Amino acid sequence: MPLVLAAVLPLPAQALTLFACEPEWAALGQILAPQADITSATHAYQDPHYIEARPSLIARLRRTDLAICSGAALEAGWLPALQQRAANPVVQPGREGMLFVAEQVETINQMDQVPFGAGDVHPEGNPHLHLDPERLRQAGAAMSQRLAQVDPERAAQYRSHYLRWSIRWQQRLDDWHQRAQPLRGQMIVVQHSTFDYFWRWLGIEVIADLEPKPGVPPTPGHLADLVTRLDGQRPLAIVHSWYQNPQSARWLSERTGIPVLALPSTMAPDDGVVTPEQLFDHLLDRLLAQHDAR
Repeated sequence: MPLVLAAVLPLPAQALTLFACEPEWAALGQILAPQADITSATHAYQDPHYIEARPSLIARLRRTDLAICSGAALEAGWLPALQQRAANPVVQPGREGMLFVAEQVETINQMDQVPFGAGDVHPEGNPHLHLDPERLRQAGAAMSQRLAQVDPERAAQYRSHYLRWSIRWQQRLDDWHQRAQPLRGQMIVVQHSTFDYFWRWLGIEVIADLEPKPGVPPTPGHLADLVTRLDGQRPLAIVHSWYQNPQSARWLSERTGIPVLALPSTMAPDDGVVTPEQLFDHLLDRLLAQHDAR
């Protein structure tokens, strides 16, 4: 009898395997598909534009059910090589198992044509859309829909997880809007456009960029020009991401008196920033502390 029962009882569904190009999509995947086996190809101290197509990532992508990446050419320097070497038909461009979030959520700064000498720009728009909490919620909806398509047996679970998270997220949004009031109208100096969505959402004005052109490292001449341009200005800080070299920001700070603020641009579990909620809490905490210290 036990053998007969074993033959007719349904086998448990196999755990879904997710490959996230960046930690933000791994974190959202953990919320929407907590039973899934999830890997992030990059971390907070790594520039997502440039990573090595390591054998371990190739092996992981080879057995992935769903790959989730920012898109807008953020991963153009390494993802195609991974896809080719992994030879997994499920995660090739245009297939159901390959989700580019920037194709599902509207991006800012799109360009029909790239002018000559414009620098390292993204014609499809700024890919760092997860730093706008409203767009991150839209990304969550797109992810839950794709999860349901790839794994229809658990479709109801993915939709339920998204709806519950979306309600909690709205409550946090209301709280963040209140907390962020002192930051509206403040000025900031940046290095690259990583946090552009975040500044727009907060109502913070970017008055200078350490990069002379997008993706071009700071040059001595450009930094010297910034010293002159920033004379008499009182921006909140010179902000760079954790993965960026702080040398140029520190040089400018020493000559202008503007403080340097290093911020994570994504989740960093080893530093206690595990969930999307913790990321936005951390970013607001750091900016508000800088504001109060002036």
